[in-house]
Amino acid sequence: MKAMGLSFDLILTSPYVRARQTAEIVAEELHARKRLEIADELKPGGSMDELIERLGEAGGSPESVLIVGHEPYLSSLISMLVFGKTGASIVMKKAGLCKLSVEKLECRGCAALEWLLTPKVMGAVG
Repeated sequence: MKAMGLSFDLILTSPYVRARQTAEIVAEELHARKRLEIADELKPGGSMDELIERLGEAGGSPESVLIVGHEPYLSSLISMLVFGKTGASIVMKKAGLCKLSVEKLECRGCAALEWLLTPKVMGAVG
């Protein structure tokens, strides 16, 4: 992510250990520790609607948000934001990265998928 020049106004992570540890490593490397928040909505089975609501209420209206969580939740979230429903054939690999762009954050079909990178491709960038 550092080699790609990525930065984030907000980093949200599941409270589960592996996701939280990953988010902490990223926050440390990108000098963004103060922008890291635990989000119970990112637990497996968490509410996507509540996550979207939380993002909409985030202070300072973050423009760039990193979400660190679990499968199949993340693939379902991407599907819902891009296509308006869960179940699209989107597969997030462990340590994969996806970029969505959003004009106005709403819960269904509000995002465009810009890219989806596997860990292997990201390793080639760095």
